[in-house]
Amino acid sequence: MINNVVLVGRTTRDAELRYTPQNQAVATFTLAVNRNFKNQSGEREADFINVVIWRQQAENLANWAKKGTLIGINGRIQTRTYENQQGQHVYVMEVVADNFQILQNRNKAANADSLYGEEPT
Repeated sequence: MINNVVLVGRTTRDAELRYTPQNQAVATFTLAVNRNFKNQSGEREADFINVVIWRQQAENLANWAKKGTLIGINGRIQTRTYENQQGQHVYVMEVVADNFQILQNRNKAANADSLYGEEPT
């Protein structure tokens, strides 16, 4: 089976870095990826994709890829479920990144905030 994802987009916030009880680094962030077409108003919309990255790559990403940084990632789609505090099962789909590459330096990224809309809540 093939499960391969390649994305290029901008980080919508600084990565959230934490450590598992086994001291494994894990970072989560959201990547805004422009769609290839414009909507009826002539505006380009973006998809907001949740991404997880592990170990040394997680620490590197948290140190270097701040909000608005243009990055490329490759990895795979993963699904999982968990039970929330209300006892409901929640279904989550996310990209598990194997690696990333910064495609634009942080100085230019500071001007990128206006390129993407607000992340949906």
